[in-house]
Amino acid sequence: MREKQIEHSLVMVVKAAGGMCPKLVSPGTDGMPDRMILLPKGRIGFVEVKAPGKKPRPLQERRHKQLTGLGFKVFILDDPEQIPGILKEVDNGTRD
Repeated sequence: MREKQIEHSLVMVVKAAGGMCPKLVSPGTDGMPDRMILLPKGRIGFVEVKAPGKKPRPLQERRHKQLTGLGFKVFILDDPEQIPGILKEVDNGTRD
């Protein structure tokens, strides 16, 4: 499965859950995650979408660490089967 297909699945599942999943474009801030998950009740998470088995680049890892240091949830998604768990963590406001 290609990264684009996984990303499309994420967008559709978030939309079906009543949320939004906009593409994150941040000029001047390289390494930001690909998508934001915005769910009702102010729940937010960031998702880096990768092709199966691929890992974030070092710059992306640093940016993810910066976001988690600010208290945000950041997820690496490389398999559509991870999507329900990611949504559950964002919606619950907690992370394992």
